[in-house]
Amino acid sequence: MDLLALADDLWAGKDRYKPFDNPGAKGEIDDNTLFVHGFANVNALLTDDGIVLIDTGSSLMAKTMHDSLRTWSTDRINTAVFTHGHIDHCFGIDNYDSDNASLGSQAPKVIAHEAIKARFDRYKVTAGYNEQINRRQFGMSDFVWPLNYRYPDITYQKNFDLLVGGEKFELHHARGETDDHTWVWAPDRSVVCVGDLFTWAAPNCGNPQKVQRYPMEWAQALREIATLNANVMLPGHGLPIIGPDRVRQALEESAELLEYLHTETLILMNAGATLNDIIHSVKAPERLLERPYLRPVYDDPEFILHSLWRLYGGWFDGNPARLKPPSDKSLAVEVAALAGGPVALSQRALLVADSGDLRLAGQLIEWALDAYPIKDPDRNEVAQIYSQINRQRVAQETSLMAKGVFRAAARESNPKANAPEN
Repeated sequence: MDLLALADDLWAGKDRYKPFDNPGAKGEIDDNTLFVHGFANVNALLTDDGIVLIDTGSSLMAKTMHDSLRTWSTDRINTAVFTHGHIDHCFGIDNYDSDNASLGSQAPKVIAHEAIKARFDRYKVTAGYNEQINRRQFGMSDFVWPLNYRYPDITYQKNFDLLVGGEKFELHHARGETDDHTWVWAPDRSVVCVGDLFTWAAPNCGNPQKVQRYPMEWAQALREIATLNANVMLPGHGLPIIGPDRVRQALEESAELLEYLHTETLILMNAGATLNDIIHSVKAPERLLERPYLRPVYDDPEFILHSLWRLYGGWFDGNPARLKPPSDKSLAVEVAALAGGPVALSQRALLVADSGDLRLAGQLIEWALDAYPIKDPDRNEVAQIYSQINRQRVAQETSLMAKGVFRAAARESNPKANAPEN
C-alpha cells in the first residue's frame, strides 16, 4: 500500500482515515526516515549511530510494526522517545531490546518527559478502572490493562537536545492531550514528530472517561510547531502530512478550533452560565469540522467544553440540585411514579426518540430502567427499549467516545435484545 498516496487522498477528502486498517504498512519519507502505521504510529529516524525511534507502538500491534520496520533497517536502536505515556505509544520496546542484544549492543535508551513516571504509577493503582473504560471505549470485552511499564532512562523538564550520530533532535514538552507530552523536531530533515498533538481528528481534548486535558496549552504548542515551517509532520495517529503549507494549515486550524471553544466557554462562564448552558450553546465552527483532519470521529468538541469547565470551574456544574444530588435510583423511582410507572415512562421515551430528540429519550429511558429492581421479570420490556434507544444513539453519533458508551449501554442492559450494531 502506498501510504503517502493515501495521505494525499485523505487531505483532498477523497477517502476517510481508518485507524485500524493496514497495521505495519510503511511510508518512506526519505532514505533515513520511515513512518510505520498502526493504531498508534512508530517513526524511525536512521542516523550514523543507530536509529532514533519516536514511540514504539501498542501491546497489540507492536510486534507487527517492529517486524515491518526491520524489513527497512536492521540497525541497532540507539534511543526511543516516548511522546507520552498512553499505552498505545510506549509498548513494544522489548522487541528492540532483543534486537540490540542479538547485535551485541546495549539496550536502547528511553527518553520521556518527567511526568510520565507519575502517569505509570497512576496506571498501576487504577488498573481496574482503566480496564473497564477501555473495554467500553473500544468495545474489547477481553482487554486486560497492563501492569508493567518501561520507565524512561532519561527524563527532562521543558526542552532536551538529543545528539545521535552527529544529528540533533529537539525534544519539547507541551501539555495537551496529556501532561507528559513530547514533540520532536529534527531540523536537519525538516521533520516534526508531534505524537498526539495531531491525530487526523478533532483534538482528543475532552475524553469523558479520562483525566484532565489542556486545550489552550495544546493550541499554543500547535502554534509554536507551525512556526517551524516543517516540510513533514508525522502524527501519533493518522498519516503523514507533507509540504510546509499543508503542515502549517493543519496545525493552525487545529489550534483555531481549540481556541474558539476556549474563548466561547470562558465568555459564558464569566457571565454566570452553567455547564448545561454552555454545552447547549457553544458549537464548533462547521468549516473547521469539515476539514478531513478535524472531523469529530474520535473525540467530540462538545466534550472539550466539559474539559474546559473542569479545568477552570471544578466539578460542580452550576445546578444546585446536583451539588448534593439524590441517588440515581431514588430519582428514577420518583419520576417513573409520576409518569405512571416504568413501562409508561419507557413508552414515552420511545415517542421522544421517534421525534428525533435522542438526548431527552436517553434520559427518560435511563430513569425507566433504573426504576426497576435488576431481577424484576417485568424489567425485560423496558430493557429492550433501553437497548433500542441506545443503539439509535450509536447510529447518530460520530465520535468513537460517544459510540463506545452508548454501545456498551445497549449491550449491558439486555444482551439478548441486541441487534447488529452500527
